[in-house]
Amino acid sequence: MSQLISRATAGLVAVIIGFTSSIALIYQVVMVLGGTPDLVASWVLMLGLAMGVSSIALSYYYKVPILIAWSTTGAALLISSAQGYSLNQAVGAFMFSAALVFLSGITGVFEKMMNKIPSQLACAMLAGVLVNFGIDVFNFMNELPLVIGLMVAVYLCGKRYFPRFAMLAVVVAGFLMAGVTGQIDTSSWQWKMSEFAYIAPEFDLNAMISVGLPLFIVTMTSQNLPGIAVLKAHQYKAPVSAALNVTGLLNVFIAPFGGYAINLAAITAAICMSPEADKDPSKRYWASIAGGVFYIIMALLAATLVGLVASLPQALILALAGIALFATIASSLQQALTEAYYTEAAIVTFLVTASNLTLFSVGSAFWGIVAGTVTLVMTRKD
Repeated sequence: MSQLISRATAGLVAVIIGFTSSIALIYQVVMVLGGTPDLVASWVLMLGLAMGVSSIALSYYYKVPILIAWSTTGAALLISSAQGYSLNQAVGAFMFSAALVFLSGITGVFEKMMNKIPSQLACAMLAGVLVNFGIDVFNFMNELPLVIGLMVAVYLCGKRYFPRFAMLAVVVAGFLMAGVTGQIDTSSWQWKMSEFAYIAPEFDLNAMISVGLPLFIVTMTSQNLPGIAVLKAHQYKAPVSAALNVTGLLNVFIAPFGGYAINLAAITAAICMSPEADKDPSKRYWASIAGGVFYIIMALLAATLVGLVASLPQALILALAGIALFATIASSLQQALTEAYYTEAAIVTFLVTASNLTLFSVGSAFWGIVAGTVTLVMTRKD
């Protein structure tokens, strides 16, 4: 029973963090394209169902904790790149981007590239992606000292006395303290059913080049690449091509209903792969399956949850993410520095990834791997 609770808690925490940390971005994308709050709920409904079903199917079939998420960086990109285009043109661009992801999977090109990256650099990149979440736990103490201070204290006590339920206790403590201190605004809470809204695609060349192509690049480099690194860092054989085939093809069909981009999760997936999810790594895929179930529940309650999420302090959600990732950050750094041969390249990978570097609209995770590989080649002693 305790193992079931641990797996379910890991899946729930992952979904809460993934949902709440980027729902505001999706809301902005819809508004930029001339949509309405009801359309936001429709998008979340379709995305949640797609992420839930694909997470459950892939995790169960491969017996690997594979969590699918919407593209957070893709949503951030769309806020600026989609301006001036209609919803119909944007949907056409979404389908074009998804088709490119599917082609990357079916040809196996992306998987061949990933197999050439040493695991030490993959671990260093993962640590670089996650480290700022850990740092922000303490940065946000300036904003919510009582709430986050209690969350950290409960986590430390939980790790010692009840490790299986540590994160569940952190979630409960954080929400209760936020409520007691008046940090949750319940005035906008109301029950409302979500409905699907179909948007006919319009394949505009300019939109496909200006919106679809950058969305594909960002999704692959800033989302799928770290997602694969997370699996490699936890010693799982990543079914790269299969995951790209499934997410790419599914994305083509859900795009007209608001499925702008789905991909392998990284940060939230790491929660499902942590020892807190299950001490046995071979059983942690159940945490991702639990996450898939919670995604579906979230989707069905999308219209109501959009209002609920708006009532929570963002600092609480981001702090929750950071605390849940403490163990993963530590193990990633440890694995990245296991061999002296890779130490310098791993450090460069970590530092570049942890930076705010963005070149050609491509984020630091991609450039971290590039910098680490260049360092490894340049400093190699034959």
